[in-house]
Amino acid sequence: MLVPGIAFVENKNQNLTVNEIYRSIQGESTWAGLPCVFVRLTFCDLRCTYCDTAYAFYAGTKMTLPQIVERVLAFECPLVEITGGEPLLQRNVLPLMKELCDLGRTILIETSGAHDISGIDQRVHRIMDLKTPGSGEEERNRYENIIHLTARDEVKFVIGSREDYLWSKRKVAEFELTTRCGTVLFSPVFDRIEPRQIVEWLLEDNLQVRFQLQMHKFVWAPETQGV
Repeated sequence: MLVPGIAFVENKNQNLTVNEIYRSIQGESTWAGLPCVFVRLTFCDLRCTYCDTAYAFYAGTKMTLPQIVERVLAFECPLVEITGGEPLLQRNVLPLMKELCDLGRTILIETSGAHDISGIDQRVHRIMDLKTPGSGEEERNRYENIIHLTARDEVKFVIGSREDYLWSKRKVAEFELTTRCGTVLFSPVFDRIEPRQIVEWLLEDNLQVRFQLQMHKFVWAPETQGV
């Protein structure tokens, strides 16, 4: 069930509601550190306790797909991430990603894992969350998505406690994620847990996943938008 006031958007004119489009460095995933254009779409039907993009829940401007593509291409950057909010709430994100792939861009999508990823163009690199207990949204995980993961994709666990870590460790083993997808990411909740603590647990358990920090929050102030 969606949060009241949020509709699953489908527009025959192929519009999308966009919160912001900007160029920065990629702060997360195996693409971290590279220049990247971000297309942040409006709307989200989850309310994670650690959310840092609540400003994208409702605020946005309707744009046509050609307008979005023109803005993206103007940056002359080969790497593009589609994010949110939750980008899969707007069906027209699918033709947008296909068009950008056709134009030779490398496309990433950041998704909560609560919505069907099977319709995404196979050229897109899917970065999918599995929501930990501490997120408050564990029950929204769509485990049916896991069968669609490939070596192009990444699964992210955002960890704020020992409970979150142990839960994540179990899910990695249960779904054989280190062999099913390209990368498994363990990321600390910013300012909720000491990053070193997760690193120590990973080393103690010899868990073969990639630890990451949100790089952009160390380059700019954590609350800064458009970076």
